[in-house]
This record gives sequence, C-alpha cells and structure tokens, in this order.
Amino acid sequence: MKYEAITVTKLNQYIKSKIDEDEYLNNILVKGEISNFKHHYTGHMYFTLKDENSVIKCIMFKSYTSNLNFVPRDGMKVRIFGTISVFERDGVYQIYCKAMQEDGLGDLYTKYNELKNKLEEQGLFDTNHKKKIPYMPKIIGVLTSQTGAVIRDIINVSTRRNPNVYIRLLPVPVQGDGASEKIAKAIKLANENKIADVLILARGGGSLEDLWPFNEEIVARAIYESEIPLISSIGHETDFTIADFVADLRAPTPSAAAELAVPEIDEIYEKILEFQKRYKIDLKKKIELMKLRYEKCMKSKSFSEPLQKINERYIKIDMISQKLYLKISHKISKSKNEAISLISKLDTLSPLKTLTRGYCIATSDNGGIINSVKNVEKDDIINLKFKDGDKNAQII
Repeated sequence: MKYEAITVTKLNQYIKSKIDEDEYLNNILVKGEISNFKHHYTGHMYFTLKDENSVIKCIMFKSYTSNLNFVPRDGMKVRIFGTISVFERDGVYQIYCKAMQEDGLGDLYTKYNELKNKLEEQGLFDTNHKKKIPYMPKIIGVLTSQTGAVIRDIINVSTRRNPNVYIRLLPVPVQGDGASEKIAKAIKLANENKIADVLILARGGGSLEDLWPFNEEIVARAIYESEIPLISSIGHETDFTIADFVADLRAPTPSAAAELAVPEIDEIYEKILEFQKRYKIDLKKKIELMKLRYEKCMKSKSFSEPLQKINERYIKIDMISQKLYLKISHKISKSKNEAISLISKLDTLSPLKTLTRGYCIATSDNGGIINSVKNVEKDDIINLKFKDGDKNAQII
C-alpha cells in the first residue's frame, strides 16, 4: 500500500476538523488553576489552565472578557466554559474561553497570602525599618541569573547613566528547587563581606510558580536582616512578590531598578554647575551687603567720633555728682541747724545756767539735792554749789 505525503498544514487542518466535529469538545466546562496569565494590550487574555498533573493553553478574546466580574490572576482557581480547537499555525490545541467564574484560590496563592499576612504582622513590611538608598553608590551588587537579559539590561542602564559605577554580579538561580536558599545565602554573603553599597535583586517575568522563590520566608528574612539597602525588581510591573514588600525599595522592572540605584551623571554635573552659579550669585550679593554694612558702620559716630559717647557719659556723671553734692550739703546744713536749736534748748534748761544768775544748789553729804527745809536739821553740814565752785555750810 502506497502512502501519499501531506503537508503539515493539511495535517493540522484534518486534526482541527476532527476536534471541531466532536460535540463534547465544542461546549466543555473545565476547572483548574490559572498560570502564566497575560492580559494583552489588544484586550485578549492568554493563560494556562493546570491541575496537579497537566496543563492546557487557553485564550479568551476581548469580546468575552468584558463579561467578567473579576480580574483573573496567577494562582486563581476558575471554571471555564468554552470550546476546544486547534490553532493550525502552531499545531496546538487550546481552550477558546467564552465564560469564566472563580472557583477559589490555588494552593500557591493561598500560601502566598498566608505568609504575606504573617510577615506583615511581624513587622517585616514596616516602612520605619526600610533603609535609604545611597545617592551615589560606587558598587552595585546584582543578585540574578548570570545569563539572560536582566543582567545585560542592568549593566546597560547603569553604565549609560554613570560609567564610573562598578557592577558586581552575584549569580543565583531565580527559579526552581533550592533557589530561595541560594538567594538568601547570597544576600548574607554580600553583607558579611560588604561587597556593595546597594543590592539589586532581579529577575524577569514569569508565572507564580516561576517567581515562587521570591515568596519564600527565608528570602524575606534575609532581605529584612540585610544591612545593605536592597532594591527588588521581580517579574513584570503587575507582579508583586513577598520580596517586594520587604525590600527597601521596589522597582517595576530591572531597568527601572538600575535607574533608581544609579543617578544620571550628566544631571549631577548640571546640578553642580547650577549650584556653582547660584553660589557665585549669592556670594556676590553677600559681599555687596557686607560692603554696605561696612560703609554704614564707618559713617556712624561710633567710628567717626568714638569718644563722643564717653564724654557724654562724663557730663552725666558730673551732673549727677553735682546734684548729689547739693543734696548732701543741704542735708548737713539742715541737720546742723537742728542740732544748734536743740543745744540752745538744752542750755536754757541746764541747772548750771541758773547758777550764773546768783543761785546755788544745796546738796547733802551723799550728794542728794536738798529741795526742802524738811530735808535738813540743825548742825547738818551741807554743800553749796556756786557757779565758780563749792563751799560747805552748817545749818544753825
């Protein structure tokens, strides 16, 4: 029996026609977990539906996506209603989805949320713990695969922005078994040897399974304990891993991480020139201001006639001294007059003054004043005090 060869296109068309004729495959309900989800800019959705043992490609055109009441994402369990058909060009069969509804979260996504909530409660996402990225790092440590576009993009962007920066690659696996342990070990090694001023942890896009090493607790704690500031750039802009929440800074892409870590050297030069220009202008204004102040000071009397204020103070001192002298003299004169008046009064009342007028004072032997005849008796000897002396007398 002779067989005639047919083209690949004819073969794919034949297989497609056989599948299209199967009524069961034309309207089928399938459940599984979404992986490798991509929402194309055209509005179409491309993803893989999987279970524990198998995967199948799926596509949902824009005309059907508008009926969805949720946003599909990796790790989500769904039920899909659609048609199985063959895409002739690639020779693959896939599900053309017409409707989709949630059927719970996948195991990985559930595990992701549980760990995220746990680490958040323990403070690993606390903004107060995040370190500031150095403005002008000399050495940038990059933790990523040594092959692929990620390291090339980081090198290209970094050297374009500042050719003086040094890129130090720490090659680590970015997916697969044991990747998380090696990533954590590399972060600790970088800190122990102080090999960089800032670290970039990066990899390209992928499914939730591909990015899973960056959702492991061992990596999260290594980032949290890192003394070197760390920028994370895992997956695409819409992908968020636990490492992104713990890192000191998250970048949407590896190229963006390089831009955040390395300042544009030309912009720095421009800023320096601008600062120099501003400093010159400010310095010129400062000199002019100081010159005006100097001229004003030199024209003031403090400099032109430095002794004037001193002489004015001397005049005030003389005036105060004169007033004080007059007050003291007046007080002394007043006190002197008062003393003379009192002395005059005392002199008038003095018993000695009476003696000058011819009187005398009689005293007994003991010196007591005799002011009554009852105080003396016959033959008593008394003393008579005159103005110019004393004499004794006898009572007869």
